Amino acid sequence: MHPLLPYLASIAAVIGPVATLIGLIQSRGWLAGIGAALACISILAVLYARSQRLRTAAASIEIEGISIDALNAANLRRRVSSRFFIQTVQHDVTIDPVHLATTWRYAGYCRVDSAAAFEFSVDSETSIPFNELDCYGFDLKRDPERKHAIRPVLIGPDSISKKIALPFLEPLRTQEAFDIELKCRLPAPFKVGVGYYLSTLSFDQDTVGNCSVNLTFHGRQPEWVRVYECADGSGPKLVRNLTPAWQAAESARYTDIAENRYARSARVYLFRRG
Repeated sequence: MHPLLPYLASIAAVIGPVATLIGLIQSRGWLAGIGAALACISILAVLYARSQRLRTAAASIEIEGISIDALNAANLRRRVSSRFFIQTVQHDVTIDPVHLATTWRYAGYCRVDSAAAFEFSVDSETSIPFNELDCYGFDLKRDPERKHAIRPVLIGPDSISKKIALPFLEPLRTQEAFDIELKCRLPAPFKVGVGYYLSTLSFDQDTVGNCSVNLTFHGRQPEWVRVYECADGSGPKLVRNLTPAWQAAESARYTDIAENRYARSARVYLFRRG
C-alpha cells in the first residue's frame, strides 16, 4: 500500500462531509458534488487498505513457530492456471546431506486452443539463482524414453519462489493429453533442526484426482514428519503424521497420497532432524 494513501484518505474523510454540508446549505450543487466525491474516495481508500492488510496476513504463514518463507513468497505471486486440466500429480523428493533432488510430474489435458509450455513453481527455503539450478524436463507423451531433455526458462523475478516454464516439444491443442516431467537438483538447504518441503497446486478446477508426494531421506533421518495443508488462502491445518513407508540403515521414504486434493492448495511437509 502506498504510504500517502492513509493521509489522503484522512483528508478526504474530513473535507468531504464539510464540503457536502456547505454545498447543501448554500445550494451549491457543484460543491456538494465535490464533497460526495471526496467521501466516496475516502470509503474506497479504507476498503482498499483493509483488503491489502488481509492479503498480507494471508501471505504470512507460520507453522509450529516456523515461518514458511517459500510459501509466503509464492502466495504473493500465485497465479491460478486455467490452461490445463490436471488429473494426476507426482512429486518425488530426495534429501541427502549435499543436495535436494526433485522430480515433478503432471498429467492431464489441454483446455485452450494452443499451449506451448507448462509452468512450474520451484520453492525452497533459501534463494538459489536460476542459472545455478541443475534443472531440465521431458515431454513424456512425445518422448516417453526421455531422449530429448528440455531446458526450462525463468518467468519473472528470481527469488526463493521461482516461476519457470518448460516448453512442450510441440504445442498442445484443445483436449490433447499431456504428461510432463521436470527434474531439479539444488544444493541442500536443510540444516540440523526443523526444515520443510513445499508441494503446491494452483489450477482452475475443484480438485485433482490423485496426488502423491514421496520424500526420501539419505543420511541423517528425521525424528518426525508432519503434513500441513493450506487451502486457497486459509491457515495451515494438520493433515497427518507420516510414518516411514520404507526404511533402511541410513535411508527412509515417507509417502503421502491424496485423492481429490483441492486444486488451489499447498502442502507443507515439516520435519525435524537432530
